[in-house]
Amino acid sequence: MSTSIFELRHQDGKARAGVIHTAHGDIPTPIFMPVGTVGSVKAVAPDDLAAIGAPIILGNTYHLYLRPGHKLVERHGGLHGFASWPGAILTDSGGFQIFSLNSLRKLREEGAEFRSHLDGSKHLFTPENVVDIQRSLHSDIMMVLDECVPHGADYAYTDKSTALTTRWALRARRHYPAGTAHNLLFAITQGGFFRDLRQRSIEELCAHDFDGFAIGGLSVGEPKPLMYEFMYDLAPRLPQDKPRYLMGVGTPLDIVNGIAAGIDMFDCVLPTRNARNGTLYTSLGKINIKRREYAEDDGPLDPQCGCYACRNFSRAYLRHLYVSKELLAFRLNSLHNLTYFLDLVRGARQAILEDRYADFLAGVTAVYPEEAAQAAGG
Repeated sequence: MSTSIFELRHQDGKARAGVIHTAHGDIPTPIFMPVGTVGSVKAVAPDDLAAIGAPIILGNTYHLYLRPGHKLVERHGGLHGFASWPGAILTDSGGFQIFSLNSLRKLREEGAEFRSHLDGSKHLFTPENVVDIQRSLHSDIMMVLDECVPHGADYAYTDKSTALTTRWALRARRHYPAGTAHNLLFAITQGGFFRDLRQRSIEELCAHDFDGFAIGGLSVGEPKPLMYEFMYDLAPRLPQDKPRYLMGVGTPLDIVNGIAAGIDMFDCVLPTRNARNGTLYTSLGKINIKRREYAEDDGPLDPQCGCYACRNFSRAYLRHLYVSKELLAFRLNSLHNLTYFLDLVRGARQAILEDRYADFLAGVTAVYPEEAAQAAGG
């Protein structure tokens, strides 16, 4: 498929500002993608997501295949129609979910056999049928089936797994040739924490015409300095003219460092999960809204944020909702955190376009000193 799917607009150091063209709109990069695993970003509605300017969300092939079923979703116009979401959708292949099942799955050349975590029924995901399922979901960006190798796996296992992931990716590309319809197909590079295996994975996959390339297998339990070391090393090795996606990462500090490394796309459940636990991200750092110190705080959650929660409610009210276990707390907290993450990547993009990304990175790093020290090995 033509490399015009991705336009690189500007670069500041390794940090990139670009645009990904999809069937459901253009996606300015760098971008953070809210996670809607089962076709819904938890606690928020599609109009909320549109209001905060999210151009793309995620769904998960494994979960949607098991419930409600991809054919039912297809009959309702794919995920866009079923979930009333007009923007772009990326679907993960479900590989990470399958391989986290441990005793409930078996790997073989044909694919991954697994038992449903819902009812124990047996299923088989192959590189081919995972593409077919995602096409039924009408995904704008489809991910190939891969194995996510856990941190601590030895060289022999990682070598064998990485080779299998590569063979599966090439089978997916053959099943869905470049230039077919409007769905984009991204490959996932693996290789654990072995540099030669990572390099081989990148070389073998990037020799083929995938529409984008992901770095898989980071943030899987490794120390933070090791994750950063590999992130900074691997991102520039991916093709310059294709989108680069770091899967399942991460914190605000992870994201701005990933952008500095040359990565374009990020996703993580962190903003919505932490919102439901009362942890909120602000321009001044993280706030635990259930703390007693906010009980009579009349100020906005974040004076620099323009989200619905910050424009209309005090910290005292947000704390009251949370400690009272009111469901509105989930919505307002989630809206705020998602706005923060989207504003973060929008700010990063503007800084890249204005050749001041180093200052932007330093500014965000200063807000999270403890995490920065951890990332530096302190």
